[in-house]
Amino acid sequence: MRILFLGDVVGRPGRECVLSRLPGLVSDWSLDLVVVNAENAAGGFGITEAIYEDLLEAGADAITLGNHAFDQREALVFIERAPALVRPLNYPRGTPGRGAALVEAKNGARVLVMNVMGRIFMDPLDDPFAGLDSALDGAVLGEMVDAVVVDVHAETTSEKQAIGHYCDGRASLVVGTHTHVPTADHRILPHGTAYLTDAGMCGCYDGVIGMDKEEPIRRFTRKVASGRFEPVSGPGTLSGVAVETCDRTGLAQKVGPVRLGGGLEDARPAFWES
Repeated sequence: MRILFLGDVVGRPGRECVLSRLPGLVSDWSLDLVVVNAENAAGGFGITEAIYEDLLEAGADAITLGNHAFDQREALVFIERAPALVRPLNYPRGTPGRGAALVEAKNGARVLVMNVMGRIFMDPLDDPFAGLDSALDGAVLGEMVDAVVVDVHAETTSEKQAIGHYCDGRASLVVGTHTHVPTADHRILPHGTAYLTDAGMCGCYDGVIGMDKEEPIRRFTRKVASGRFEPVSGPGTLSGVAVETCDRTGLAQKVGPVRLGGGLEDARPAFWES
């Protein structure tokens, strides 16, 4: 199975680069599954139903969230009728939506997509490790499902790496989101799980984690907020990770970074390029 995961979509530049490029990638790379983190898609904060529908139309099969999941108040309502929208599974009991979704890939495969939020320098949610155990025990890779994708929305590399190793052999891909900067540690862990600490963002890199640089600089230098954070305008880079899995076991066989357009050097999965 060919899986493409795209990092945090930030504002209009992020939406435009995903919506313009993704349909072609689905065709050119014969993608079976596309997962997109879109928790910053609506002006940098949250997601709307219209954006959710646009991403699905462009080729996404599942959309994950994070700490900004409900910044757009409409998400509290429409998430219940959005089966492919996945918020962190370790939110407290009673939170709207779902933390794991069983989706059908483009090739008909059964894929469990999960979203979990870290607790270091983040909101103190429920234990992510216990939540992962509960979800993974109910969907054994290679038996009950054909692939498992885990989006770890967390601040620290240590927590992301710990979750990666904790899921090794039980997931096809564990990938970090939230910090908006792509890391270079893509690899297949000892028991067959593809791993990347952070997929980076789909957005404009000529700013501070996708936001216009002036306000963050003022806050760092003066310690006083003087305005709202606004997504920086400019060409967006599509950032993520490509994974190819074994049809029998669901474990990873190949993994590589994806960076297209905008201000970063291009990176394409050589194993899919003709």
